[in-house]
Amino acid sequence: MTKMASIDLILLHPPTLYDFRKRPGIYGPISDVVPSTPIFEMYPIGFASLSEYLERHGLKVRIINVAMKMLKDDKFDVERLIQKNKPVAFGIDLHWMAHVQGALALAEIIKRFHPKIPIILGGLSATYYHEEILHQYPFIDFVMRGDSTEKPLLQLLQTIKKGGDFKNIPNLTYRDRRNGIQANPLTHVPENLDEITIDYCHIMKKVVRYVDPTGYQPFLDWYTYPVTAVFTCRGCIYSCKTCGGSAQTFRTMANRRKPAYRNPKLLAQDIFNISDHLHAPVMIIGDIFQPGEEYGFTFLQEMKRRPITNHIAFEFFVPPSRAQLKKIAESISNFNIEISPESHDEEVRRAFGRPYNNESLERMLGDAIDLGSKRIDLFFMTGLPKQTYRSVLETVDYCRSLLERFRSYHKLFPFISPLAPFLDPGSIVFEAPEKYGYRLLYRTMEEHRQALLAPSWKYILNYETEWMNRDEIVFSTYEAGKRLNRLKAEFGLIDRKTAESVEMRLDGAVQMMKEIDRIMALPDPRERAHALESVSSGRLSLQHYSMSTICEKKELKWPTRFIRMNFVKILKTLLMRRKPNVSVPSSTGAP
Repeated sequence: MTKMASIDLILLHPPTLYDFRKRPGIYGPISDVVPSTPIFEMYPIGFASLSEYLERHGLKVRIINVAMKMLKDDKFDVERLIQKNKPVAFGIDLHWMAHVQGALALAEIIKRFHPKIPIILGGLSATYYHEEILHQYPFIDFVMRGDSTEKPLLQLLQTIKKGGDFKNIPNLTYRDRRNGIQANPLTHVPENLDEITIDYCHIMKKVVRYVDPTGYQPFLDWYTYPVTAVFTCRGCIYSCKTCGGSAQTFRTMANRRKPAYRNPKLLAQDIFNISDHLHAPVMIIGDIFQPGEEYGFTFLQEMKRRPITNHIAFEFFVPPSRAQLKKIAESISNFNIEISPESHDEEVRRAFGRPYNNESLERMLGDAIDLGSKRIDLFFMTGLPKQTYRSVLETVDYCRSLLERFRSYHKLFPFISPLAPFLDPGSIVFEAPEKYGYRLLYRTMEEHRQALLAPSWKYILNYETEWMNRDEIVFSTYEAGKRLNRLKAEFGLIDRKTAESVEMRLDGAVQMMKEIDRIMALPDPRERAHALESVSSGRLSLQHYSMSTICEKKELKWPTRFIRMNFVKILKTLLMRRKPNVSVPSSTGAP
């Protein structure tokens, strides 16, 4: 077994709130429509590509999902974990601001035990706040900026190990003792993603190497539902107003003028590699037709050559044509679809940045059902530009009309969730809130860090709109969630017992939110603190109101086989020494 002292980089994934086991709150339905809990224990997919790339170039890397370990074991000692590990460097992800409090708390602990081991932050939020981070938080040593940091991170770790100057490492912000904070040019912006890969075999081997299945576990119930993901791109061609991954945000923050795509044949090979080991669903992140029809058709042609039984979930940014859906149906026997109209109201949808109408959405639904899609998920949101409380509830009415129209299908699942906990830093609205009808309540990193200590998600929200204040955003979400829950029961999408369980949690969450509002209005700070402590002492009940409040997690699950893992193939893989195939096919099919 590899000794800890030989590890070059330990990548740590923090919980949303470091002290969540001691000071619980109502995080609300902010994670109800993603696999993770409100602690956001799902580490970024970039950890996997970083680990594989760095190991392929001779370094030793370990991933430790600290959030997961804390979530699964109330007695897990984070400080002991940090104290006994002494890598060349620690890396912490700060991709979305939901992790800012946990990320900084972990960094402080590391520096207390290991003052000479450098700490590296990376991710989109770290990129946005790179200078503020080094100005305000002396326990952070480096920020690696951009959306593709595999190669610059390799250079940084080699320089740390061998000594030398950091000034020639692209995308790096660091503290120079003589000249203060230095931000090197952000020039490493790969034009394609063919040299990096998400290799699940690599992850399996690391689990065995470190005897640490929990440290590599992507989310809480992954071992019973091992859904995986492959990615088509980094970057986007659309400019949705509140998205921190929009085209405009990537241009200004990550110096990306156009998306970088993975070769479509390599994308298909990624899926084949997964299907060899897992019988569970595979999510394709990014619209396969975003680079153009040729890219998507090349990928589908490759998939057709080797039929697999895994359910494949396609994400679409705009409704695909019938011809495109027909190609999918001809190439993949078990295909599923997800698309996010955000609102039923076309004016709201346009204001947000989704460039299509209801007619094209409904035409796609009809075509997909006709062509055999096994399941279709529709995601709507609260807190959008031009969206009112009434409009939120009318979205549920629209969902009823869709379920009635496609009544015989039984696999059309609508969901609604809030734009929470924060507007993404660097997004179009974050940069010019008043222009788009928003009022920004927190702007700095420290303000967001402190906000996450609030007792409920209403006080964590960093915005209001001219159409809805925070109360209206919160309670329209709960009311829409209740109505949608009843609607799904009525149409047989969920059973009555599930619907009753969700409604009980919804009603309890609303009452608890009102009780917290009453406490927050108390004039005496000591009385307020005592009352909050009293409410928080019922930790299990507060967690109860933060988990699956607007829908059950099981509603999100695509179909899968009873036996989800090919244990024989996994064992053979673990016994082999194999480098993943990252060579570029002769014909890419990319535009």
